[in-house]
Amino acid sequence: MDPVVVARIFGLATVAIGVLICLGYGLWRFLGLALGAAATAFSPRTPGSPDPRISPYTGPEPTQPAYWARQMWIDAVAAGQTAAHAVWYLLVHHWLDELVRRRLLSGRGASSGERAEHVLGRLVLRLLAPATALAALLSALLAAALLLGVAVAFAAQLALVGGVALAGVLGGRGAERLWKLARGIRMKCPYPGCYRPFPLAVHLCPGCGAAHRELRPGRFGALRHVCRCGRALPTTALGGRRGLALRCPHCDQELPAAVGTTRVVHLPLIGGTSAGKTMLMAAMLDGLRSWSHESALTVEFASAADRREANTLGRQLGASGWALKTQGGQPRALMLLVGRGRGPLRRRRLLYLYDPMGESLRDAATTRLQQYLAHADGVVLVADVLAAPGVRRALREGDGRLAVAARPADLGPVDTYAAFAGELQGLGGRRGRLGVAVVVTKRDVLDRLSSLPRPDGPVDAWLGEIGLDGLVRTLDHDFAAARYWAVSAHAATGAGALVAEQRRAAEPLLWLLSRTGLRFGGPPAAARRPLLPRPRGRTRPTGPIDPIDPPAPDRSSL
Repeated sequence: MDPVVVARIFGLATVAIGVLICLGYGLWRFLGLALGAAATAFSPRTPGSPDPRISPYTGPEPTQPAYWARQMWIDAVAAGQTAAHAVWYLLVHHWLDELVRRRLLSGRGASSGERAEHVLGRLVLRLLAPATALAALLSALLAAALLLGVAVAFAAQLALVGGVALAGVLGGRGAERLWKLARGIRMKCPYPGCYRPFPLAVHLCPGCGAAHRELRPGRFGALRHVCRCGRALPTTALGGRRGLALRCPHCDQELPAAVGTTRVVHLPLIGGTSAGKTMLMAAMLDGLRSWSHESALTVEFASAADRREANTLGRQLGASGWALKTQGGQPRALMLLVGRGRGPLRRRRLLYLYDPMGESLRDAATTRLQQYLAHADGVVLVADVLAAPGVRRALREGDGRLAVAARPADLGPVDTYAAFAGELQGLGGRRGRLGVAVVVTKRDVLDRLSSLPRPDGPVDAWLGEIGLDGLVRTLDHDFAAARYWAVSAHAATGAGALVAEQRRAAEPLLWLLSRTGLRFGGPPAAARRPLLPRPRGRTRPTGPIDPIDPPAPDRSSL
């Protein structure tokens, strides 16, 4: 026979047998083993034993990145590599080396490995070797092509999962940001030497106390982060994050739980040394509590430290009738949660009250260090008119002794405001949008002076009568709104405090809070009298009249 014909027949037979072996067995064998090997990349390991598939996270967060953000892709790549290695190993080592070279070409059975007894049998096995090799190559190529298609489809699914997770992250962050913008929430540290704003507080795990600096929707999880102790922590305030303990990310000091969920209102009390700022602040606290007994106003301390500070101040006033002079450098804010109503419709503000030393606002250099002024939402100017040179000169001898006994401030209200006004504008850049509540202190002494008119009318007009009309004009020009009160902190604090005077002392805070959108409703209709009067000043309140809280008669000079 013609050798060419024989070769052609042998070749066709080899191809036919190879295709049959490939489609009947080899392809499915390759696919089954490759997919099984790929599945091991996602199968669970023995609990308690280290998993080499997990790449350890060495960053500062006490948690692992979310599965979809990192490990999902690591497992997918590992599965692809495992499948490719299985195809290669099956082709080279099992089919070509073991089955073809070691068994068929040696006259051994492919499945049993036993040598054929007859020469004809061994010849047939050797003739099957090329067809088996071809079947192995075809099976490997087809399996690789199918596996590539599976890999592309699987990658598309992973991309879809990652896209959904990323959309959840962006949606969670966006919703929280819009919620904060709608409520005017901006987080700032209340502690001396810091006062810095921050976008996210440090949250402490209630299980192990680990500090989470990135507890928000992100690469560590969209809805929750899993702490290294195994505890799941919510990533948004709306999802329950507000229940975790907080710390400042800059100075690492404890923050009240309301930070991040409640709008913060910063109100510094500005006045000279001995102007009565601390006494006035104590009177304001008592006044807020008094208002809360008969109105929709709610008041509570933001933290246990604030309660202790207020109790210490109350004990000082109860023991001696005077508050100790403010000591130290920059002040720590006294934090109060002031709200209206109760239940789900309650509205609240986290009030930061700053009581700085009078010496710290005496010149531009020291005022510039008071970084909390950059965050002020209003100013309480504590005016001790007994320290004004013009007022002192107008006092007759007996009144002069009364004024000295009242411990007048080291600077008059004009000099006090002039010392910090420029730096306030430089730090915050928005003095023209703020309100200033001017509180004339030591009203009990002023009522006893025969040399001066009594502050029985509008307080701003009375300031003009005693020669401080220039201060009134300046404040009306520099600030968006100015209101005036005359208060006796002595009558509002300590034993035998007058409720009416306590409430009058709190009115400046309530007015400044109302400028942030927190207005307070009046008493029940049966009472027929206003509980939260609005003082009369030189400027009218802006915006529409609140039907729940209509304007009330002026009592600022009573």
